[in-house]
Amino acid sequence: MARRRLDCALNPKPARVPVPRSIWVLVAAAFVIAIGYGLIAPVLPAYAASFNVGVTAATVIISAFAFFRLIFAPASGKLVSKLGERPVYLIGLFIVAVSTGACAFADSYWQLLVFRSLGGIGSTMFTVSAMGLLVRLADPGARGRISGLYASAFLIGNMFGPVLGGVLSEFLGMRVPFAIYAVALLVAMAVVWTMLRDAHPSGGAQGGSEQPPMRLREALGNSAYRAALGSSFANGWASFGVRVAVVPLFVVALGGSGLLVGIAMAVFAVGNTIALIPAGRLADQRGRRPLVIAGLAVAGMGTIWLGFVADNITLLLACLVAGAGTGLLNAPQQASVADIIGSHRRGGPVLATFQMVSDVGAIIGPILAGLLVEHLSYRAAFAFTGIILLLALLPWLRAQETLPKSAVEDERVG
Repeated sequence: MARRRLDCALNPKPARVPVPRSIWVLVAAAFVIAIGYGLIAPVLPAYAASFNVGVTAATVIISAFAFFRLIFAPASGKLVSKLGERPVYLIGLFIVAVSTGACAFADSYWQLLVFRSLGGIGSTMFTVSAMGLLVRLADPGARGRISGLYASAFLIGNMFGPVLGGVLSEFLGMRVPFAIYAVALLVAMAVVWTMLRDAHPSGGAQGGSEQPPMRLREALGNSAYRAALGSSFANGWASFGVRVAVVPLFVVALGGSGLLVGIAMAVFAVGNTIALIPAGRLADQRGRRPLVIAGLAVAGMGTIWLGFVADNITLLLACLVAGAGTGLLNAPQQASVADIIGSHRRGGPVLATFQMVSDVGAIIGPILAGLLVEHLSYRAAFAFTGIILLLALLPWLRAQETLPKSAVEDERVG
């Protein structure tokens, strides 16, 4: 005991790394972007249908945005490597702002389709560049916590945005949310342009000067990056695909109302939010790998459980568990990719590929899950999705830990 006290006196535990102002600027911008996206989310299908088109054409508007995000992601990664994160981030925000504002004045379905598709290009530009900024501005020992803060801003914004959007469209019309979102994006753009002008990469544990950009081939040689691609695909499949497309239909099939659908989706988001920040802190203390493994396991089992629920209470509990599993996964997974790139390298193609596999999962997941529902059952669809998550866990069992050893040792001192 005396020796331990002496060690503590000689090597006091360092204060927790503070979150720099530049990161708070990105977090605030993420909240504005998310709440604005939420403003138009409940309005967009009905707005498209108002041009006298069918349900399929109305849903194409939503798919077009995701499709253009996917196909333009590689180009966004290359732009980040050549121009830098901040310019690409600002250009991306500007494109989304202009295209969204144009949606408010669309005179036909085809105009709306073109404007919304252009928004997908801008969206992938600022998404990839924002990830790059987080990598370069965050201290290595705080990447998990910062990833949790950033993701929480998006989640909270997405929780409040649809409510505001529904109210605005009800009283002011369906075009107003698009105009408000466009203005909000221009404000976010001005704030980022002003306050990140002098932002510099974190010295962290890496030190040194700017290094050449990381190539995708180099990242693929890292077992943790390969594992992250697998878990990103599974997370896109389950969280951004099946949860959004299949869970609402499942709730209705159980006899639930539209209100219960909204509650179930909100409970998933609550579970996600509750787990995100603690998971990020633990990932900075104990490593990324254990939290990713735990998150995939919890999300997988929670998703499988969904197929066996028979009452509303159990349904909400299963949504809470699946959401918490996703929260445990997201921040450590993103922090691991950030560790691989490092603060003094740009990794546009590496980050773009990481985003793309999630988008691919979000596109494929609902289609295959829908086929399983039609030909087998909801239980089979949820079981298959849960198995995808559990299979994504396997590469992480052999993946290397990416948290810098110095950060782990600092946490254990004292």
